Amino acid sequence: MALSNCIILFVKYPEKGKVKTRLSAELGAETTRNLYECFVSDLIGILGKKRYTFKIAFYPPGSDKKIIPWLGQEHSYITQKGRDLGERMENAFKEVFLQGFNEVLVIGTDIPDLTSSLIDKALKALKRSDAVIGPCYDGGYYLIGFKKKTFLSDTFKGIQWSTERVFKDTMVVFTKKGYKVHVLPKLRDVDRIEDLRDFYKRSKKPGCNYSKTLFYLSSIENMLGYED
Repeated sequence: MALSNCIILFVKYPEKGKVKTRLSAELGAETTRNLYECFVSDLIGILGKKRYTFKIAFYPPGSDKKIIPWLGQEHSYITQKGRDLGERMENAFKEVFLQGFNEVLVIGTDIPDLTSSLIDKALKALKRSDAVIGPCYDGGYYLIGFKKKTFLSDTFKGIQWSTERVFKDTMVVFTKKGYKVHVLPKLRDVDRIEDLRDFYKRSKKPGCNYSKTLFYLSSIENMLGYED
């Protein structure tokens, strides 16, 4: 019997100097690692609060010995397997579909603007579409999802990952296959200090939800060069 839906959260173990390297060059390795940990913690908090079924796909392989003590034994974990990001996402989808889930989303961890409302919209859209995707302003995407019967491995092959062409080239594949794709609102991922300034400026307002990311940014405000 097919289960309903599942969200796969792609997480990299935050080894100092090896996460968000472009940001690390501007803020320093330790600050960047702390920020990444806040991103992950906030997103897991959102997933847990709404009681989504989710799995943490960790990288690199073998880092579960450090990932699980960090994030907790109460979660379900899978290993990211593959030579590049595309192959790792493809294999994660296949593994979770084999576990019996019918609708699956993969999301990244560097989009502090990602909300439960957007995740709900993605899952709802997937019921009437072949696929769903959330583009980033830098040309990538922060979310991609399929139903089991519409899963398309071609979307993960021949893509120039970490370039401004990722979303565009993925949509070309969908178009060639005649897929009905729901495109979510565009969000900004965090790669550079300008991205952090933008997020902090928009979020540092009365009424915004508390997050560990926002709290940490307030503690390093002087490093951001932020002006109210």
